[in-house]
Amino acid sequence: MPHPSGHLRPAGSPTPVDTDWDAWSKAWTRHIKVLTGRTDLTVVVAPGAGGGAPACFYPTERRIEVDATHIGDTPDITNPARAAHKKLVPTGYGLLVHEAAHAAHSHWTARTTPDTPPVVSAAAELLEESRAEGRQRGRRRADRRWLRHTVNTLITADEAPVDDPWHAGHLAGLLLARVDARIMTSKDVRTIRGAVLTVLGTKRLKRLREIWKTAHTVADDDATTMIDLGWQWCQALGIDPQQHHHVPVPDPGVFPGQLAKALADHLASVAGISPAEFTAKLTAGRHTAPATWQRRNPTADEQQAAQQLAARLHAARSHQPEPDTKPSPIPPGRLRVRRAITADAQRAAGATPTAAPWQQRATLPPPKPTLRVAVLVDTSGSMDSYAAPLSSAGWILSTAAHRNHAATVTIAFGSTATLLVPPRQRPTQVLDISPGGGTTAFADAVKLADQILDLRQRGPLRMLAVVSDGHLADIEAGQKLITTLHHSGCTVLWLQPADLSGHTFRHTTTLAVASPVEAIAQISAAAITTLENA
Repeated sequence: MPHPSGHLRPAGSPTPVDTDWDAWSKAWTRHIKVLTGRTDLTVVVAPGAGGGAPACFYPTERRIEVDATHIGDTPDITNPARAAHKKLVPTGYGLLVHEAAHAAHSHWTARTTPDTPPVVSAAAELLEESRAEGRQRGRRRADRRWLRHTVNTLITADEAPVDDPWHAGHLAGLLLARVDARIMTSKDVRTIRGAVLTVLGTKRLKRLREIWKTAHTVADDDATTMIDLGWQWCQALGIDPQQHHHVPVPDPGVFPGQLAKALADHLASVAGISPAEFTAKLTAGRHTAPATWQRRNPTADEQQAAQQLAARLHAARSHQPEPDTKPSPIPPGRLRVRRAITADAQRAAGATPTAAPWQQRATLPPPKPTLRVAVLVDTSGSMDSYAAPLSSAGWILSTAAHRNHAATVTIAFGSTATLLVPPRQRPTQVLDISPGGGTTAFADAVKLADQILDLRQRGPLRMLAVVSDGHLADIEAGQKLITTLHHSGCTVLWLQPADLSGHTFRHTTTLAVASPVEAIAQISAAAITTLENA
């Protein structure tokens, strides 16, 4: 969904007209008169338009821009001059309607004073989203269909990266307020409401609702009241704009929480798929390997190594049998009188006895433990010699784990986090890492591993293995994430090249390895030891 600060105050200058999409621009310029009642507006449709958002409104230029990528790959997807075209491009048309609502009703935004703290402006502009759409629906009830579709389509999983009051309030203003504006329904936002309520509490959420319901009654040009409501919104969330002028940013050392999960469930429901499928689709879209990374068939040595590791994991999962009891229909054993009476009654009734009156001491194996292992590989320039061996290790570990009902994932982190081997899949090819870049994506890699394998969930055996020299871009954030995993019972193994200096993190088992081969051996040994000690 267009972020308030992005499309109400677009940065830069308007996008030039794209001749390929000229027919769309002309058709929607004619149509915008119907949506807004204004005759002085122009609409520009072009790839990359929107001032950095999917769409935006430039008040001084009296111009609306819509990014053509939200309409289709080519302009001939449909004829914009025909009334039925909106059904074929509901997201793009919903963006047009949304910006039309701002053009018709957001007159106060041009009257704000520059001395207003940015956090207050952001709160007021968040309130304006549902207020403007509510006014648009009041004039044109049929527009609600397109607005609701666009909200459900363009809201992203990044709207609530952490569970703090500001982001909970942002999610409430983005979705819950639209229920009172009669754009969304209570059923639409049921999961969101529960998560927001958990973070904010009943009293605080009730106060926020009072604020946005008041905003829905404010006149289109009443900047004073809207800014005052922005101040009240910040105060309700425990933010003092005098002390904290800027919009709160999420702490990179904090894992996503209930807000992110509820939002993912909501988006999965909108898409008509399960949350697991939605997460897998999102991961595949964001963390795919660069086109320069090559795939190849595994060598005979790699296949043999996978078979050997699979055998070792199988042996580790199969504990020594432990004595237990089991029911038996015949002696020897201890007689259970109640079951004997039941068996006699079954015989008397002419039925085959199912009750087992004898209890024998037997040797039964306990349930086999399951294991979740995430391997994070540093792809920065200093780790160049480890790239090829660890690419092979990722394939070997995943192949062996697949045969033993274990879940493993290998993630390379540099400037971005790249998923090498998805979990619970038997990879058919080895993806060779191309080293280079920094280590800015370490936090993203840890969060991705947690998202895929639930490393913070108590119960199954969990291990995070990191192969890196420890020279991270944000050491403090990395330490906080590691500490969180440690306190949740997840083992963190840090393998540091012996010939490289680096940072040592707390709450990890740090080992110096002389070579990539030793690093692979240590990861395998740690996984086997974890299973054996379960």
